[in-house]
Amino acid sequence: MPEKINAMIWGTPLITLILASGIIYTVKLGFIQLRIIPFFAKHAKGHMSGQQFRTVCMSLGAAMGTGNITGVASALSIGGAGSVFWMWVSAFLGMSTVYAENSLSAQYSDNKAVGPMAYIKRGLGSEKLALFYAFCCVLACFGMGGMVQVNTASASIAVCFNVSPFILSAIIFMIVYFTVSGGAARIASAAHILLPVSTIVYAVLCIWVIYKYNTRLPYIFQQIIREAFGIKQAAGGFSGYTISKAVSAGIRRGVFSNEAGLGSSAILHSSAQSRSCAELQGMSSMLEVFIDTIVCCTLTALVILCASDDGTVRSALMHITGTKTDFYLAVIMTVFALCTVIGWYYCGETAFRYIFRHTDVRIFAFVFSLAASFGALFKAEKIWTISDIFNGLMAFPNTIAVLFLVKKVKKE
Repeated sequence: MPEKINAMIWGTPLITLILASGIIYTVKLGFIQLRIIPFFAKHAKGHMSGQQFRTVCMSLGAAMGTGNITGVASALSIGGAGSVFWMWVSAFLGMSTVYAENSLSAQYSDNKAVGPMAYIKRGLGSEKLALFYAFCCVLACFGMGGMVQVNTASASIAVCFNVSPFILSAIIFMIVYFTVSGGAARIASAAHILLPVSTIVYAVLCIWVIYKYNTRLPYIFQQIIREAFGIKQAAGGFSGYTISKAVSAGIRRGVFSNEAGLGSSAILHSSAQSRSCAELQGMSSMLEVFIDTIVCCTLTALVILCASDDGTVRSALMHITGTKTDFYLAVIMTVFALCTVIGWYYCGETAFRYIFRHTDVRIFAFVFSLAASFGALFKAEKIWTISDIFNGLMAFPNTIAVLFLVKKVKKE
């Protein structure tokens, strides 16, 4: 039953809404995605404060997660190499959407409401819809942002170390609770320290593999384009079916990876001291989508297509790291998972504060840490599906608000 509900929510209407918002804002903002590199080359040194950089790391950490490795492999297995092209498309369009989300958040946020809760309530004038969004955000943070991430990381750790799941769960609880109970400053600081190092290590390993098998790259890029549009399969008469699988897998992977359309980026950027600067928040959020999907997910896809024997990153990395592969992956997956956990906690806490204005959030921090640690104790297929449902339910009110408030977003 949950699988059917999930398929219905993440069906054509929601995917169409997300892509439509991306196309509309791409045109309205004059293909603002192309301004990222010039903008940061010119302004980053003067405007990207320590607080802003920590916020970017926290937001990027929430988006990346273990799905940047396992999720891409899943997309390739479902939609083939062509799914990579549509992943790029969703990321490119999603960059304009997150710019709009952060621009609206900067306009409407105050001490009582931030992110989608603010622009849904004040922009659309619907407090009930804002409460619904906040409720789904709280539930999604427990599942997708907590238990699922811990489950994936703990499975990777178990390959390397013979540790009891109960002991591992207890350790995870203490680490998560210590981090999230310190508020936004400690959360951002943890992501600021952990994420850059793990991302660089993972990128270096991927580039090493790609360089070793670089002679295959021309064929792989041709394969991506052919399968994206069904060119190779057209002669066989089943190109339409092949294209539909590639489009679906690639776009879904892109949306789940960078979270454009979910509104989580706007919540996370609300912690920055320079929240009033709509342009900086918008450009920073686009940079996160670029790093998350265009860079990290593309590296994963190329590594698998270049060197994997069984469609996994593990088998590809074994060509260069040998017996140490499981250890490297365990460390990288754990850091990615922890960054996602603490980033999504901030989203959940912010939504919790909006719903229960006078409740002590220390209770929420304890319950969240305990629930996240349970991810090490059992399989999380059902939790993943239910979390997907609440992610989708977050996307509906957020995307509707972004589309209705299109006149309020301007290129700075």
